[in-house]
Amino acid sequence: MTRNTRLTLAAVVALILVMVGVLAMNRRDAIPSAKTTGGAVEPAVLVREDSHRLTSAPDGRVTLVEFLDFECGPCAAAYPTVKEILADYEGQITFVVRYFPISSHPNAELAARAAESAANQDRFAEMYQLLFENQNAWSRQDEPQTEVFLGYARTLGLDIDRFQRDLDDPATAARVAKDRTDGEAVGVQGTPTFFLNGEPLSDLRKDDLTTMIDAALAG
Repeated sequence: MTRNTRLTLAAVVALILVMVGVLAMNRRDAIPSAKTTGGAVEPAVLVREDSHRLTSAPDGRVTLVEFLDFECGPCAAAYPTVKEILADYEGQITFVVRYFPISSHPNAELAARAAESAANQDRFAEMYQLLFENQNAWSRQDEPQTEVFLGYARTLGLDIDRFQRDLDDPATAARVAKDRTDGEAVGVQGTPTFFLNGEPLSDLRKDDLTTMIDAALAG
């Protein structure tokens, strides 16, 4: 085998390895739901007193929890289903959002801080909606998307000075980190991960989720 042939083969092998790596990353990003370890988890860790509730059921019989990453493609794909579920079961279930930013997503943690900063002005639900519905405008950018999130804050009529202070406040970052720590404690390995009454869900198809919610409401 000549030196040129060896170099050509080495280049081909290197190219194949790069392509395999890219395909693997894309596959992980397309996974519709993340695996968890174990069965039912400790309720006090799954839902904290300061956890954000998009809906609350007076009887508290059914609680759906999502650990999410605002920059996660599968989370954005699940968002319309979540909206439909919340509309279908308005007043019947409690839906709790927990932050779980993935380190490979450059603006995920910043987006979570933006949501938390909006929550400090009672506009968490609206920021949650803007982040997912406009994900393509700010995700997968290496540069911090601070100006984009400030724009969303202006759209919501927030006090911008306060929003900026909260966005940069170490306490806000600590609040986001606490959610991720809780997620790791209950076995979350990726996003989105859902729990229904403490049980991790492995299937996010709306029909199956509806069946499980109906059973929990009837139980």
